[in-house]
Parts: sequence; structure tokens; C-alpha cells
Amino acid sequence: MQIKRIFKITLTILIIVVLLIALFFGSVFIGVFGPLPDKSELEKISNEEASLVLSSDGSLIGKYFAENRTNINWEELPQHMVNALVATEDKRFFEHKGIDSRSYLRVFFKTILLGDRSSGGGSTITQQLVKNLYGRNYHSILSMPVSKLKEAIIASRMENVFSKEEILLLYFNSVPFGEEVYGVEAAAKRYFDKNAKNLNIQESATLVGMLKANSYYNPRTNPDHALKRRNQVLELMHQQKYLSENESDSLKKTKIELKYTNYKLDSQTAYFVYQVKKRATDIIDKINKTRGASYDINKDGLSIYTTMDIELQKITNASADRQIKKMQALLDKQLKYRNFKKKWLKKEHKELIDNDKWQEVARREVFTNEGMKTLEISKVDSIWHYYKMLNASVLAVNPNNAAVLVWRGGNNFRFLPYDLVLSKRQMASTVKPFIYAAAMENGNSPCDYLDNYQKNYEGYEEWKPENYDHSSDENIKVAMWYALSHSMNLPTVDLYFNTGHKNVADLCRRVGLDAPFEETPAMALGTIDASLYDVVKAYSAFANGGYLPDDLVMIEKITDSDDNIIYLNEDVQKEKVISSEVCEQITNMLTLAINQGTGTRIRNTYGIKADLAGKTGTAQNYSDAWFLSYTPDIVIGTWVGASSPKLHFSSGLGSGSALALPISGEIIYKIEKQNKLKNKYLSSFSLSEEITTKTECEPFREKGFLGAMKRLFNETSEMSADSTIRKNEKPQAEKKEEKGIKKFFRNLFKKKEKKK
Repeated sequence: MQIKRIFKITLTILIIVVLLIALFFGSVFIGVFGPLPDKSELEKISNEEASLVLSSDGSLIGKYFAENRTNINWEELPQHMVNALVATEDKRFFEHKGIDSRSYLRVFFKTILLGDRSSGGGSTITQQLVKNLYGRNYHSILSMPVSKLKEAIIASRMENVFSKEEILLLYFNSVPFGEEVYGVEAAAKRYFDKNAKNLNIQESATLVGMLKANSYYNPRTNPDHALKRRNQVLELMHQQKYLSENESDSLKKTKIELKYTNYKLDSQTAYFVYQVKKRATDIIDKINKTRGASYDINKDGLSIYTTMDIELQKITNASADRQIKKMQALLDKQLKYRNFKKKWLKKEHKELIDNDKWQEVARREVFTNEGMKTLEISKVDSIWHYYKMLNASVLAVNPNNAAVLVWRGGNNFRFLPYDLVLSKRQMASTVKPFIYAAAMENGNSPCDYLDNYQKNYEGYEEWKPENYDHSSDENIKVAMWYALSHSMNLPTVDLYFNTGHKNVADLCRRVGLDAPFEETPAMALGTIDASLYDVVKAYSAFANGGYLPDDLVMIEKITDSDDNIIYLNEDVQKEKVISSEVCEQITNMLTLAINQGTGTRIRNTYGIKADLAGKTGTAQNYSDAWFLSYTPDIVIGTWVGASSPKLHFSSGLGSGSALALPISGEIIYKIEKQNKLKNKYLSSFSLSEEITTKTECEPFREKGFLGAMKRLFNETSEMSADSTIRKNEKPQAEKKEEKGIKKFFRNLFKKKEKKK
């Protein structure tokens, strides 16, 4: 009787449990805990895909994504990666229909009853895919069983919709690898800088090993854990007959050879990629509005083909990094000698000097000229570290089509994201070619002579400009070509007043420079502010026969995920802003600046032989250093300085020729050494004889009767307005013996001549 009663109770409990299970299953199935996708919805599955940014040669230089994913097809998926996944995660994958009952039994007995957590989970690859695609919702204490049951139901449906290969491909295109990376293609790029199809067996095993816990087994942050886990995957591949014992043992002995690449933060193209995104977003928004499309730059796997020359970009970054590292050490010495840090703290951050919180030393990740370092450093010292740091920005464009070839916005986008290509600083002497161009438009010639003595300009707050070397001589005039090629201040100011502010400002505004409307003679020496972007664009007019583009070009075309072109850049719009003849005359004078003027270091130090025009620029107190150079096919602009103009060199080490020119010099040197780049960018100007002969006059001329007599008999003044420049000039040929009246006049005026 007692047995019968126990049996009834047990049966009742079992029936209740079965009914509860059936009720639970039914409620999940009909969508009480959230709707389940049906067959038609499953067929529409498409993963979000990152948009790719490509350089002019098709190299990947960046990505835009909500989830960093790049989808691949079955042919691009290496078989050994499939083998590694099946051996590790679901060895009966090709036998079941989405649910592996034997795995559930193993989990129940080994994991739940015996507490053996190393025995593995019960989810199949298909169920894991469902989890990746649909996630899990919170349902209080029922969250886990509801999620597991939903995944099992959807997995079973999915197996009826997709083939095994399609399921594996969906899985590999959606599985997370940590660090905002989704899909094996993105993971292969992140950790090994290669496409998934080029992964070797041990690399595939490393990535598959990460799936168990992508942070714990991250090969960059936890290399020991990753190596151990990879070897477990290789052993499982051996157990499932995908590898022989010898193959497995041999591969286990190899190291994990990472080539970590984070396009979002540490890429040397990050400044450019960020600017491209703003432009691409505007283009896509316009396409969506005008065509009724719905493209999403972060999700739709677009390909954005840019104008960047990645080889030239790499050369630029290496050159800039080398120069900054060298000059930073010299600047640090000067700052220490001047006790600048103490004065800076007292003046700018007095409240932090005795603040314990800001003075407290802690381990912090810091960007240095030697790369990333973790230092024991206080917050105050961290601020000082970045404040005193020299920064270099470089922009190179093709003047013929306005294509951006190089864009270096600073030293490191992750830690210094402010783009210095767009930062406005004092133009210094880089403005002078535009002053001279305005003068020539107004009728002047390169052989016109200008005053070279210091004056007080009344009405301008007793403004009294001077030459860089403080030279001044009331009896000597300087030829325009010489004054520009040697960047002389006093003759330039004289030229500004002779030309008139209206004419000068008008030309500056035509080339995109923000010239003041009121008379401002100091602008002749570069007190107006402009960005490197503005200056390079303006100089492109000189290189391109006077044509100025509406804007610089960064994007050539955009294609959708099926490679259909949705945007194609048309020819850039240009406006004629300077006459061709004036541009040729400016170019001729700026080639003289390279050959015998302020840019001679290009020849003397770097041995560059290419036909080149260039102009240095040094702002007041050495706060900004510039160097602009160009050929008919490339304009290169370089700017170097600290984040604030208050911090700078105290000597000529901060000049344009010492600080900025060496970066461009090394870039051009590397271009000249590679025939492919040389032929592409270093073509000759082919200036006519009519243009070159316009500078064939003496650099100096004495005033008055004595000067007239000397000119009459072909005498030349041997005076120089710049002793540092005199060294660079070629020695004059010895004069022939003079006879007759010529000798008489020479003897007559001999005592009047000044000695060298």
C-alpha cells in the first residue's frame, strides 16, 4: 500500500514536471519570452560589416565600424581553421542538426553532477552562432534556461535553412575576438596583419583558441595564456585526425609571431582616415537623400578608395619621427638651462604646484619619441611632458589634381588627436612669395631694386622691423629675386608699401589666405595665421600655373559591399587666380632660394639634385618652423612646433631651415632614390629662357652717383646683406685686367668701396 502511494506521488510529480517543461517549452516557442525568427527572417541574415579605407594602391589603411567586421566568402576561409574550430568547439558538427544530445548528457553528468568544468560546454557551433547573432536578454532567474532553449530552437531552424558550410561561414564572420573585433578576417588583420586566407595552421589555432575567453587568451596582452591555449587546440586537432602527431608536436614548439595592427588608434594614417570619414559621411548622406538609398558607413561594408600614397606616407612618418626625436633632445637641454618648467608652472599652473593629488606619482601609459612607455609619473609631469613636446605635421598634394598624397596630422593620433594640418599658426616667411607675386602683378620685375635699411614706420605703433641677421644699409638696394630667395625682411616691407595693401591682400585672399582688410604691414613678414592645409593649397597655385582648386581631394571613389561604384570623384574644379607668367617668375626665384638662398641645405646636406622650388619660414621667437617645397607634380609642406607658441627654441635651432626643412629634405631624398617615386613626383619645371634671364642681374646696387658710375662700367658691389648667405654664393670669376678710362674710374672710386 505504501509502495503504491509512493508510486502515485512520484508519477504525479513526473507528470507535473513534464507538464511544466512542456509549458515552459511552449511559452518559449510561441514567443512569451521574446519572438523567435522564422525561416524567412533567418534567410535574411546579413552581418554588419566594417567599411574599408584603402590607399591609392589598394592597401588597407583604416576601417569604420559599429562592429569591426569584414565578411569573407567560403573560398577565403582556410580549411585548417575550419578543422581547428570543429575539433575544439563541436567535433560532431557535421553529424547533428543543430542540437547535440550527447553533449547535453556529457554536461549533465560530468559538469553538473561530477563538477568537472573542464569537460566543455554543450552548445554546438550553430547554437553559438545564434548567440552571436541575437544575443541574450535578461529574464530574472529564468535567463539562462530561456536563452539556452531559444538558442536550441533557433539552431534547429537554422540547420533547415542553411548548409553546414554556410553556417560555418556565418559563424566565422560574426564571432567576437575582443578589442571590438568581430569575424576572423578582422581578427587576422588585427593580430597578424594578413588576410584570413593567408593564415598558417598555428595562427588559425591561436584565433580559435581565443574563442573560449577572448581577453584571457589575447595573444598581445596575455601571450603565455594564448600559447598554452593554442597548443591545446593543436592537440585537439591531432585527436580528431586533422593533424598527425609529428605535425602537432612540431607546431607546438613554434612561438606566436604577432604583427599587431590597430587601424583605429595606432595607424600612421589615422589622422588622414579620420578626415576621410567626415568627407565620406557627407558624400553618403547626399547619396541617401538624392537617391533614396540607406547606406551606413559603419555597417554596410563599403570600400572607400583614397588618394593617399601609402609608401610616401611611411617615408614621411619615419623622417618626421627621426627629426623630432633628435630636436626634442636639444630643446629639452635649452628648456632645462632656462629653467622653463619652473617658470611655466608658476605662471600657468600655480594652483598645481602644492596640490598633492596632482603631484602624486603613479604608473601611467605615456607616448614618447621612443614609442609607448609605462612610466612612474605625476599628473603635473604628464601635462608638462606633452606641453614641451615638439610636433611635426606634413601635408603633400599633387598640384595637378589636388589629390592629397600624404597627411601627417601629428605625432600620435591616439594620444594627440588634435590635427595640426588644420591648426592655424603664424605663416612667417612662407607668406612672402605671395607679396612678391602681388608686386609683379602690379608691374614689378625680379630685377627691380628695393630698400634694405631699417625705418620707423609712424602710425604703426613705431613698428621697426629688421632683417634676420640685423643687417641694414641705407646706401645699398637689393634685387627682388635676391630678397625673396634669401628671405630678407626689410626689402619685403619696402615692396609691401610700394605694392599697396589692397593689391597684396587681394592676391592673398584669392589663394585662400585670410588677409586683413585694413593696412597691416606686419603681414608682409607673416604675422597672419594660416593652417598647413591652407598654405599647401595656396602654394599649389604656383606649381600649377596659377590654378587653385576649390578644395583638396581625398576620396577617388566609393563602392558598396558588392563592388558597385556608388560615388566617383570627378575632375576637381579649379580657378585661375594668378597669371602663368607670375607663377613662373615666383618659381624661378624660389629655385634660387634652394640653389643659393635659405634652402641650400636641401642641396648641401641631402645632396638632392632634382629641380625644386622652396621657401623656409620662421615665426617670431622661433615658435613656428615651416618649409614649403614643390615640383610640377608635388607640393610638400612641413610645420614643426610645440602645442603652444609660448614654448620654443631660443636660438636658430628653431628656424625653418633647421627644424622643418630636414623632414622635407629626407622625404625628397628618399623619393629621388627610388625611380618609381622619382619619375612620379620629381619632374622639371622647364622654365623658359625668357623667365630665367629675368633674374640675371646683380643682387645689390649702390645708390647715387658712385653706384651709377660702377653700373656704367659693369662694376658690382661686393657687399652682402647677410654674412651667413655670402658663404653659400659662388665665387665670382677673376676680373680681367682693366685698361684706359675704365681703369681710371676704378682707381678714382677705389677708396670708396667697402671691404668684404
